[in-house]
Amino acid sequence: MERELVSYVAKALVDEPNQVEVSVIEGEKSTIIELKVSPDDVGKVIGKHGRIAKAMRTILSAAGTRSGKRMVLEILD
Repeated sequence: MERELVSYVAKALVDEPNQVEVSVIEGEKSTIIELKVSPDDVGKVIGKHGRIAKAMRTILSAAGTRSGKRMVLEILD
């Protein structure tokens, strides 16, 4: 579910939605979600002063409370 959520939000923000890649690494107590976008779109996903990235992380942490796991979003360049 978290993968689809991150993918949906990222595709809505970027100019090249076909280059959005989301991978999930499951851990025992945490889940790492890696988001990779086109180099030109990295700034759009992070936002001014990191506001968009922070908002995405807030949504993920709320979604993670349902499963009892800590969600971590990493934006790869």
